[in-house]
Amino acid sequence: QVQLVESEGGLVQPGGALRLSCAASGSIRSINVMGWYRQAPGKERELVATITSSSNTKYADSVKDRFTISRDNAKNTVYLQMVSLKPEDTAVYYCYYSNFVRTYWGEGTPVTVSS
Repeated sequence: QVQLVESEGGLVQPGGALRLSCAASGSIRSINVMGWYRQAPGKERELVATITSSSNTKYADSVKDRFTISRDNAKNTVYLQMVSLKPEDTAVYYCYYSNFVRTYWGEGTPVTVSS
């Protein structure tokens, strides 16, 4: 089993910045992938960014050049630095961990971008 604990999201003004973190604990395998999905009201969950244990990254086109995903393998923690936030970034953000056998999800943290 793997447990994921996400940092709190929050309310941010358009153009603002926010950093999310997600710490994994439990049966962590050295080769894994972690990342973030998000789900806006009335929409399907969508990929935001992923990062492998060897730090290969992937981003959704909508967040490229604004979001940066990183990780600290020693702490089993993944980060999502978000800048130039837009109202359309408003969503519940979910952290995930996958060991390519099973995927685990965090409870989700809300991010609201509004003036």
